[in-house]
Amino acid sequence: MKAKINTLKNKQLPSFSKESYFAYIVALFVSFLLISNIASTKILSLWIFTFDGGTLLFPLTYIFGDILTEVYGFKKAKKAIWIGFFCAALMTIIFAIVQFLPAANGWNNQSAFELILGMAPRIVAASLIAYLAGSFANSIILAKMKLITKGKHLWSRTIGSTIIGELVDTSLFCVIAFIGILPIELLLVVIVSNYFFKVGVEIIFTPLTYKIINWLKKKEQIDYFDKSTNFNPFLIK
Repeated sequence: MKAKINTLKNKQLPSFSKESYFAYIVALFVSFLLISNIASTKILSLWIFTFDGGTLLFPLTYIFGDILTEVYGFKKAKKAIWIGFFCAALMTIIFAIVQFLPAANGWNNQSAFELILGMAPRIVAASLIAYLAGSFANSIILAKMKLITKGKHLWSRTIGSTIIGELVDTSLFCVIAFIGILPIELLLVVIVSNYFFKVGVEIIFTPLTYKIINWLKKKEQIDYFDKSTNFNPFLIK
């Protein structure tokens, strides 16, 4: 691009205004997160990989996380991550309530409902903890790498942050959810398969990520650098 977008000054972004695309990206981010959680109830075998169905979609949440952090900064991305967390928690609570409420006479699909949408507390805890840790690791690393690279070499930030974020996410989820249940050898296979598939998706989508980020920066007239940002994910401001 002839205009060097990375030289733009930080500008205040109107949150959820009609001029901003931020709300739409957050909506897609949360939707992909919730859909992938439901799809993960099926285990797939594809080529040399064995993974849950949610793995087909979940890596895209990291791409949205990259877009949010790169364009709008860590604080905005942090809001999206917490929105996703509370939506996932709410979904789990509602499914649990519906699961334990008595079924109507003549409705014989209770076992099918429990099999697909009934989630064990351990799996829920693993999913939520891994999501928070991985998403924040991804966002913080990308924001700090942007300062180090002075806004150049976008590919190094999107891929580099995903390498760490997905490693944290995948490892935490598999260990919390399956340690003591799966043999160590199988657990390692699941972790490695999931990890390399997720990172591979990020690499494949890098050209599209470039186009979306550059388009958003031009439309929003913003290219945020987290020069004085407090990266505490629990700091509410």
